[in-house]
Amino acid sequence: MAQLLVLSSADDPALPSLELLAHRIQTIPADPAHLVSAGPADAILLDARTDLVAAKSLCRILTATGLDAPLLVVVTEGGMAALSDEWGIDDVVLTTAGPAEVDARIRLAVARDQREHDTPVRVQASGLTIDEASYSAKLHGRPLDLTYKEFQLLHFLAMHPSRVFTREQLLSEVWGYDYFGGTRTVDVHVRRLRAKLGEFEQLIGTVRNVGYRFILADDAADDADATHPAPA
Repeated sequence: MAQLLVLSSADDPALPSLELLAHRIQTIPADPAHLVSAGPADAILLDARTDLVAAKSLCRILTATGLDAPLLVVVTEGGMAALSDEWGIDDVVLTTAGPAEVDARIRLAVARDQREHDTPVRVQASGLTIDEASYSAKLHGRPLDLTYKEFQLLHFLAMHPSRVFTREQLLSEVWGYDYFGGTRTVDVHVRRLRAKLGEFEQLIGTVRNVGYRFILADDAADDADATHPAPA
């Protein structure tokens, strides 16, 4: 059973046969503004039945912001001709697909995604080097003495640079669904991480009333320019 996020602004279900399966489903409007508050998902299904142009644009936004779940689009038979690799999707499902086909496509997409994420990843960004295989992190060549959860939190944020995550999303992704503590533990770990980053604490940015994000060096420079514009 998977946790699915369905993006659809229509009144009728995009994929009727999905209702016959046991997956957990969260449906939100197919609008970028609603994505920040969306919960974590094993797979995302985008309703592209009526507005292919808007659907393609949303797909590109999702992939550009560091999508970490397989993306499937739901289309009619006539919409198939509009699909291309520019959409950046993992699979396509016809609205007429039966429960067995829908379930198989979801399971295969999730399995492929999990295999990709099981491979140890080395992250390098803004002077930070994270080696998942050895659970080590260095900042401009200086080793960081991190606890296991601090490492996981820093690694997760750095894997999705510039993307904003709510405290609830970070709890689910880093601590897991079975964690019963409050969101304050995220704030505590962020504060400890920043202390260990020292003069580079700004790498973990706060988005007021939303959550946290990993700030790339270029983003930090843009923020500084915006705050201190050059004299005319």
